[in-house]
Amino acid sequence: MTRKHSNTVSQYLKGLNRQQRSAVTHGRKNGLSRDLDPLLVIAGAGSGKTKTLAHRTAHLVVKGMDPQRILLLTFSRRAAEEMNNRVKRITTQALGARQIDLPWSGTFHAIGAKLIREYAERLGLKRSFTILDQPDAADLMNLVRQDQGLSAKESPFPKKDTCLSIYSFTGNSRMPLKNVLAKHFPSCAPWRQELRQLFRAYKEAKRRQNVLDYDDLLLFWAEMMDDARLAAKIRSRFDHVLVDEYQDTNRLQAEILFKLKPKGRGLTVVGDDAQAIYSFRAATVENILDFPHQCDPKARIVTLERNYRSPQPILDASNKVIDLAKNRYTKNLFSKRQSKQRPYLTTVADERAQAQYVAQQIIDTRETGVPLKEQAVLFRVSSHSAELEFELARRKIPFVKYGGIKFLEAAHIKDVLCILRWCENPKDRVAGFRVLQLLPGIGPGTAAKILDQVRGQRRLANVLGRLAVPKAAAEDWLGLLRLIRELHRGESTWPAELQIVRKWYEPLLHYKYDDDAKVRLPDIAQFEQVAAGYESRRQFLIDLALNPPDGTKSPSSGGTKDDDYLILSTIHSAKGREWRNVRILNVTDGCIPLDQAEDIEEELRLLHVAMTRTKNELDLIVPERFLRFQQNQGNRRYTYGAVSRFIPASIRDAFDCRRWRDQAGGRDEAHGIRFQCRR
Repeated sequence: MTRKHSNTVSQYLKGLNRQQRSAVTHGRKNGLSRDLDPLLVIAGAGSGKTKTLAHRTAHLVVKGMDPQRILLLTFSRRAAEEMNNRVKRITTQALGARQIDLPWSGTFHAIGAKLIREYAERLGLKRSFTILDQPDAADLMNLVRQDQGLSAKESPFPKKDTCLSIYSFTGNSRMPLKNVLAKHFPSCAPWRQELRQLFRAYKEAKRRQNVLDYDDLLLFWAEMMDDARLAAKIRSRFDHVLVDEYQDTNRLQAEILFKLKPKGRGLTVVGDDAQAIYSFRAATVENILDFPHQCDPKARIVTLERNYRSPQPILDASNKVIDLAKNRYTKNLFSKRQSKQRPYLTTVADERAQAQYVAQQIIDTRETGVPLKEQAVLFRVSSHSAELEFELARRKIPFVKYGGIKFLEAAHIKDVLCILRWCENPKDRVAGFRVLQLLPGIGPGTAAKILDQVRGQRRLANVLGRLAVPKAAAEDWLGLLRLIRELHRGESTWPAELQIVRKWYEPLLHYKYDDDAKVRLPDIAQFEQVAAGYESRRQFLIDLALNPPDGTKSPSSGGTKDDDYLILSTIHSAKGREWRNVRILNVTDGCIPLDQAEDIEEELRLLHVAMTRTKNELDLIVPERFLRFQQNQGNRRYTYGAVSRFIPASIRDAFDCRRWRDQAGGRDEAHGIRFQCRR
């Protein structure tokens, strides 16, 4: 190699900082080997994780490794494409015009499908097998469920989507069904034997039809690696395996990796334990925490701590929050961007005041030149944005929402809203059509016939009371008649009518949404709180018609690229993204962390992820009073909340603490909003 070429080769490393370069060039001093020691890269938020992994992959190629013998595993097709493109740019810079392609770059599931197709006969499959997407898999599960007679049980058996979720979680977590049910699906635990029978029949149905579902792409890959001869063939194909977002892997994925590289040699994994937030998908933070000790020799750890996103005061606060975690890799994020402004910790009276405050801040920030698209409001669960969605609609501030759907577009909220609409206007056929189908035994055809018979009639309850209905709907039919009569008499005042509707609807919610009902119940309470702010049922429905939150922009609305809209997002959906200004709602115990959270450490990591999404300004908002739904008692109550336990008094010097007063108090000079500073 000439001196000139040597200088060209080293050029591609010049854009890396010291820690990144250490990870990229990991290997023996006298040249890379096919049998490199295992490497773990702990990449803090905003530290250039993708850049480092792409350079690491390119470095292997530049040093002579065959790109066809490199396996690069990502968590999305988009990430795989981006990584491929980066590797091509880097290797072109280093090697000249030579085009590099990575044929074994993709998601775990895509690579699994490719290998299974190649060795299908060894697995008892025909190579012509097809792959079911999730809706198709759920439909097949339902067919098997019916064939097994499980849908005809007197006590309602779990529905198809719940059954598929249990099946999927069991396979990916490698946990016994009994443990999965007890921990994650307790209401389905009485059906353990029937579920076991269903899953056996489901597997057999897939085998007969020569189809695989999404989870099979990993399960069959793991099964291949249990065949000694087949495993040896697959291992011999890959000298190096690199894995992105290792903190998001589940036990099945980790098992596959160590079957590919039993001692970890030739294995590079990149991730951040502080961003492990997907346990509900069966991901486990233990994979990345235990990784070094699962390897022989013990994996080398390189930590990326320089943050390229946020100013130092934001990182100081974020570091202090994550320092509270008991099980973690120690790191201290730092930035060369300095700022005098610490993150805000803003106290407001309640959730309504929070919505008013945030909406005004958004408007004022836009006036300073920050587009709406560069502002984000983050929250722990989708329903936490309900009050804000109404306020944004009232002020005609467009927004998109990621992670869960807009509040009024949620099916269970639409159910309650249609009950109110139909009682207010018996001629509202759309509302009536939806309400009637809530009852067991009434489908679209029966609902349409009933509506034909009540068309033009003024006294809805009287007409409905004379109709014959299916036996399955008889009991609930009487309840519907009582509800309509009570709302028509007008003896209950608004918003007491909402409580009457909720008590009627809750049993049907459990029937319709199965095990998911416990997640939806708090939304109904949130809906009550929002609606209670209106003087009457009629005024509430009129206001929704004139300023509906679901009338704002949506991600699929097809607006032009120049359209400006605010970003609302759950924290889970915000991971991997960044904005100039970030506001976090409900930073109180009961919301962050959630009351029902099983893993408090993961809740802490969620707050850390939210705080590290900002490029400029961060505001954590604390309502002093918020609505809390009591699952056991089935009612709602207002609670005077405390600042989240994740921001104890000992670290509040990292924040600029203030209180927003909606009626009185001092004025903030920068934004014209009333504040009372407190220390």
